[in-house]
Amino acid sequence: MPTQQRRERERADRESLIVRVARELAEAEGWDAVTTRRLAERIEYSQPVLYSHFAGKTAIVTAVALEGFTELTSALSAARRSTADPAAALTAVAHAYVGFAQAGPALYEAMFTLATDLPFGPESAPAPLQAAFAELGNVLGPLAGGRDLVLFVEVGWAALHGLVTLARGGRLDPYQQADRVDLLVGQLLAVPPPYPV
Repeated sequence: MPTQQRRERERADRESLIVRVARELAEAEGWDAVTTRRLAERIEYSQPVLYSHFAGKTAIVTAVALEGFTELTSALSAARRSTADPAAALTAVAHAYVGFAQAGPALYEAMFTLATDLPFGPESAPAPLQAAFAELGNVLGPLAGGRDLVLFVEVGWAALHGLVTLARGGRLDPYQQADRVDLLVGQLLAVPPPYPV
């Protein structure tokens, strides 16, 4: 293998290691515990080496968030494809979304709460964010009727995110989360198409 290719592979491996260790540390101890000093100690590289890959913690959180959006898209896609019935697919996707957030609270926090360099928006968002939004559109599209699909997806996503965030903050009874998700799905399915203005 040529030297340049080997160096590029080693660099990519180090970046993956930094992101993996940051995720592990955040899930175990919270994002406040993720410092460049602790990461450097854990990966057994100096802080300058770490900074040669990421400008700082925000860049690391951004890399973690991008991984998270890729994983979320896979989870939502698998749930959607588990059934051909549009209503059942929406139910499966909604529960997969909540399950994803519950399984990796620090990852979810990196994706939606912490400061990142990620622009959200249809044209400027990186591919993993657009793919997650598109996956929600895939399941909500057949149910949108005459409604604006982008708005319908945004409202559905915001409602799911709100349920996750309120439950994580201890503001909702965690034992009724599945019932809340089912109620939300029922409301999304029941909303009639808009009337002419």
